[in-house]
Amino acid sequence: MLTHEPDGIARCGWVTSAPDYLRYHDSEWGRRVRGERELFERLMLEAFQSGLSWLTILRKREAFRAAFRDFDPDTVAGFGDADVARLMGDAAIVRNQRKIDATLTNARAVVRLRDTVGLERLIEEHAPVEHSRPGAPDEVVGFSSESTALSKALKRHGFAHVGPTTCYSLFQACGFVNDHAVGCAAGDEIAGE
Repeated sequence: MLTHEPDGIARCGWVTSAPDYLRYHDSEWGRRVRGERELFERLMLEAFQSGLSWLTILRKREAFRAAFRDFDPDTVAGFGDADVARLMGDAAIVRNQRKIDATLTNARAVVRLRDTVGLERLIEEHAPVEHSRPGAPDEVVGFSSESTALSKALKRHGFAHVGPTTCYSLFQACGFVNDHAVGCAAGDEIAGE
């Protein structure tokens, strides 16, 4: 469940020695993310990751930020056909028509959410209240009742390509749950141990 490579620090077993993964695991994954733009970005990166390696998304993250104008919901909500053509021609990002369309759809949904609950509060309202860190590989889950409920709520508000697994990955990445393995140094720091 843990790895101690390359520097002897205990980390989650999924971390490879790739510098991108090490940095992400140690300084970002599982740490609380706040703010509409920040959460929109993370949600969309999780959606783009579906079916791909997270390392692929990490290595393309700056290109995604440039292509989607730093994931500003108002800007992306205004994208039209010319922008979709530009994005489909951008080899620096994942060129998947459904995922690109979903990003535009979701930006528009984020803007509409401001009149009611707002994206951050909607996510917070569905986040697990209690959660135990995994101690063994079979304790790691891909979705939960809370992520399923968040997925349904987002879809009711007009979001697309946000299934329960994507929503659970968002919970993990943005610190709504601490899914660092028991004994992982980063997870212990987050938990205040």
